[in-house]
Amino acid sequence: MPQYKAPLRDMRFLLNEVFDYSAHYAQQPNAEDATPDMVDAILEGAATFCEEVLAPLNLSGDQEGCTFNNGEVTTPKGFKEAYAEYVAGGWQGISHPKQYGGQELPMSLNLLKSEMMGTANWSFTMYPGLSLGCMNTIFQFGTEAQKNTYMPPLVSGEWTGTMCLTEPQCGTDLGQVKTKAEPQPDGTYKITGTKIFISAGEHDMSANIIHIVLARLPDAPKGTRGISLFIVPKFMVNADGSVGARNPVVCGAIEHKMGIRASATAVLNFDGATGFMIAEPNKGLEAMFTFMNTARIGTAVQGLAHAELSYQGSLPYAKERRSMRALSGKKDADHTADALIWHADVRRMLLTQRAVAEGARAMIYNAAKLADNMVAGVAEGNKAKYEEYDDRLGFFTPILKGFITEMGLECANLGMQVFGGHGYIKEHGMEQIARDARISTLYEGTTGIQALDLLGRKVLLQTRGKCIKEFTNEMIAQAKPHLLDGGPIGMMARACFKRAVQWKAMTLRIMLRAAKDRDVVSAACYDYLMYSGFVMMGHFWLKQAIVANEKLAKGGKDSAEFYKAKIQTAEFYFERLLPRADGHKKTMMAPTSSIMQMNNDHFNFS
Repeated sequence: MPQYKAPLRDMRFLLNEVFDYSAHYAQQPNAEDATPDMVDAILEGAATFCEEVLAPLNLSGDQEGCTFNNGEVTTPKGFKEAYAEYVAGGWQGISHPKQYGGQELPMSLNLLKSEMMGTANWSFTMYPGLSLGCMNTIFQFGTEAQKNTYMPPLVSGEWTGTMCLTEPQCGTDLGQVKTKAEPQPDGTYKITGTKIFISAGEHDMSANIIHIVLARLPDAPKGTRGISLFIVPKFMVNADGSVGARNPVVCGAIEHKMGIRASATAVLNFDGATGFMIAEPNKGLEAMFTFMNTARIGTAVQGLAHAELSYQGSLPYAKERRSMRALSGKKDADHTADALIWHADVRRMLLTQRAVAEGARAMIYNAAKLADNMVAGVAEGNKAKYEEYDDRLGFFTPILKGFITEMGLECANLGMQVFGGHGYIKEHGMEQIARDARISTLYEGTTGIQALDLLGRKVLLQTRGKCIKEFTNEMIAQAKPHLLDGGPIGMMARACFKRAVQWKAMTLRIMLRAAKDRDVVSAACYDYLMYSGFVMMGHFWLKQAIVANEKLAKGGKDSAEFYKAKIQTAEFYFERLLPRADGHKKTMMAPTSSIMQMNNDHFNFS
């Protein structure tokens, strides 16, 4: 099975040399503790915990899975102990306020920790991961009493949290939510209904689970405008903050899943459970989007995690496994066959995994800086600042979630392919990565939903193309000084400049076509998202290559070999992966008739 090793060299390259996180933190309120030494200590500590505690449980957790018995869920052997060590280390509260027991460090530092945890053991990471959105929602929209009651034990990790949206009759279309909230004389609500697909909805690792639940008031308007948001604890909380009586919210079953089998995905039955409204009546969905955006960025990290872990699994195998001679001649003369890594097609797969992982990491670390500023706006009570960075991050979110998870799944499959038949065997751990990765393109909004959000809502409706104009202007500004350069930097800069101009023109064409044919948006959105992802990743690969080239000339924090490899990986991306954008461009511009013309009755199999 893959032996996870935290990619600290690449992480430090991005933090220190590409994005200058030190200067970024110096501008953040209440981030005086985020010194370079503190950041490095967090990286080292998290790496040790992930490599030594979480990674060894990844395969065994998948093999054992969770156990359900009469409403109770038992996590795999070692998970409860690992979670206790996680809590003891203070890892849950890294980015939450000191007044609630947190360390009040920037949100991005928590994301760095989450990347390592997710790569080492995604199933485990989902338990504390779901709590983050719960905490963010309560912190932003809860009353002072609610914050004082729920934040301290959530921040410490003593309690965990969930998000309860999906119901048997609805997933993405939350306008169909049927769960009821009946007002009570004491100001509480009785919550009745069933929620499904609730990650970490029931388990044995924490003393209490705080559910954030969407439900309808009796007089609520129909559709999404009539949804309210409620805090529903598994156990009621006594006046002194201790855990009290059991609330009637019961786990009816856990799902038997293709992957992430050590993560409990629960069916929760609310039978008149006591709930407390959070945010305003009938505006719960608006508040929940804080939760959902947090989760979507976290799911983008999953795409990165599976690309990285698959690469870490397939690279040693490609260096050790021998098969045939390289076409260019004998490479390992002392052996009867050459190592797989000498074969060009195997190198293509390895470089694809590496280029996706390192490109995705750069995209996510850039977005993390925006998230820091957004959270700072909330902490400062600066609504304008919050909305500015929320809007900017909103443009990135569907691309990060949709594109990176699609590419992470591809990389997971490539890892199996490098192993050949052995990749299909459980003991090697490569097929687990592929199974675990498969959910990433489905939950928190499928790729198609992310694509509709990007093209239909963010680009066309909300900004009328402004978000594309702003980002492509950034691309042009970065590329311009290098357009006349020779070598790989010039080639990459010219490619980015061309794609920026092309992206703008395509967006305008789609906008004009959509005014006459409404199906254009749905027909084009997937290819538009994938095109956007390939081009955006190209922009961040150019950014890394420019810095690596400068460090080669003037000296940097790492070796010359590291910077050369960075530039060579960028070259591979521009020559072998970015050209895929052309196929997406052609497809998104095709007429909608070939999709929409067939009569529904002709969709058959007989």
